[in-house]
Amino acid sequence: MHPRIEDYALIGDEQTAALVGRDGSVDWLCLPRFDSGACFAKLLGDEENGHWKLAPKGAEGPCTRRAYRPGTLVLDTEWETPQGAVRVTDLMPQRDRAPDLVRIVEGLSGSVTMHGVLRLRFDYGSIVPWVRRSDGHRVAVAGPDSAWLRSEPPVDTWGKDFSTHCEFTVRAGERVAFVLTWHPSHEPRPPLVDPYEALEHSVADWQAWSARCRYEGPYRDEVLRSLITLKALTYAPTGGIVAAPTTSLPEEIGGVRNWDYRYCWLRDSTLTLGALLAAGYREEAEAWREWLLRAVAGDPADLQIMYGLAGERRLPETELPWLPGFADSRPVRIGNAAVKQVQLDVYGEVMDTLSLARSAGMELLPQAWDIQRSMVDFLSRAWREPDEGLWEVRGGRRHFVHSKVMVWVAADRAVRALERYPQLRGDRERWEALRDEVHREVCERGYDPARNTFTQSYGSRELDAALLLIPRVGFLPSDDPRVLGTIDAVRKELSHGGLMRRYSVLHTTVDGLPGDEGTFLVCSFWLADALHLTGRTEEARELFEHLVGLVNDVGLLAEEYDPSTGRQLGNFPQAFSHIGLVNTALALYGGERAG
Repeated sequence: MHPRIEDYALIGDEQTAALVGRDGSVDWLCLPRFDSGACFAKLLGDEENGHWKLAPKGAEGPCTRRAYRPGTLVLDTEWETPQGAVRVTDLMPQRDRAPDLVRIVEGLSGSVTMHGVLRLRFDYGSIVPWVRRSDGHRVAVAGPDSAWLRSEPPVDTWGKDFSTHCEFTVRAGERVAFVLTWHPSHEPRPPLVDPYEALEHSVADWQAWSARCRYEGPYRDEVLRSLITLKALTYAPTGGIVAAPTTSLPEEIGGVRNWDYRYCWLRDSTLTLGALLAAGYREEAEAWREWLLRAVAGDPADLQIMYGLAGERRLPETELPWLPGFADSRPVRIGNAAVKQVQLDVYGEVMDTLSLARSAGMELLPQAWDIQRSMVDFLSRAWREPDEGLWEVRGGRRHFVHSKVMVWVAADRAVRALERYPQLRGDRERWEALRDEVHREVCERGYDPARNTFTQSYGSRELDAALLLIPRVGFLPSDDPRVLGTIDAVRKELSHGGLMRRYSVLHTTVDGLPGDEGTFLVCSFWLADALHLTGRTEEARELFEHLVGLVNDVGLLAEEYDPSTGRQLGNFPQAFSHIGLVNTALALYGGERAG
């Protein structure tokens, strides 16, 4: 039986990440970066595509229990067997020169025989490396990739079926550590890390970071776990935050909507910055802003919706036919062709992000204002054009209402900046005129008076969960009858099992692809926010509590959820979902204290 998406836990070193299953198998790991080729790709195929399992001999099912150590990204997985109990601790310590995956086996009671199998397959499971022994290590090499496996104390290993096996027994109080280290094959082996010191330092570092969290309201554990997840999805060298550490986890089991999310979306920027600042993580917020400014620098007409970890612009999309996909969900894709789309809303998101940064007291950067002026000037010429919209549909451009609302946000934030900061220069009269014209057109062409609701695009009858953001961004006040009508209409039409779909139109008419998808978790958080803003706080809290109840056993959320099957869907863990959890908790309970 294929694992479920929510059966996995995340470990990482803020440059890449691994997914560890309940059965003790590491089934996904890209080295050396989030967007590099995977050396363990069982997640999207089978054992022959690479994995590393470490579990009691004969154990075929899931572990007895697992949990992160409080305030950390260090994972403990425990089994109770007839012979005794054992724990495997998994972590990726903060790297010096090379990424390390550390797995420490500790006997808790009795005497347990463990079995390990390491099957390295570079380039997304397609390349079998040449394996040899060197100084007591197993060394795997294929093209540009090299990986070293060692154990402390040494454990005998043997090769079988192009994989490395081991078997050993641990008794109560005994420990055996394994370290897998990657480096470019043309370079010498990097210095060895002490696995036990790495564990001690990792726990201390993560707990020190978690102690900075200012949120003390209800559901603090879930909020902190979401913040830790966002930190884990940060590419530390640049400050960029990936949408997810995975590619091609399906929006429908067996379906074709399988996309690569190992990149940084501008759309996430405002919500991310707000969550980090409100929770007390100013340093991370500043790093994210710096990444944003580097990425968007240049001609505003060339602004992309997403970038690579360091701001790379070329993200060509390719299919990997040798991988059958998660639960036979084909195709498996790397890269993302949506990078070429025109989505006008991202200009509003960037402007709103930088406005929030100024309001939070972050340093005013002259180059940031120059970029913003260019963006607003560009929008004054381009805003009347249709676009693909925030959901990146591949079925043609439209006049999406959300996109126009975010154009209004861009002009509004520019005008407000001139009002608040006299040292800034800009064409206030022209920007005010742009703001007023966009507002007038959206209210005339994007609103259906017969149903008292805004619509997904001009002249359409379909609705869109992004319309729930209208009061949040200030386009209309929360008590405006049009806002109240839109919230009720969207909730009625897009609700599925108490959660929100993104939009109502059949997918085949939007992007030409067959099939369906689950409910979109961040949209459900948006509904809770909208209910709270319009005075329906009890309803908002009930919805939030339902959403918090969907996290897996270690507090993680994917992109989507299927109420019919009770399964998470889409790439995992998803930054957008965790950002939604943090921001909604702050909105609903930010002023409260636990207990």
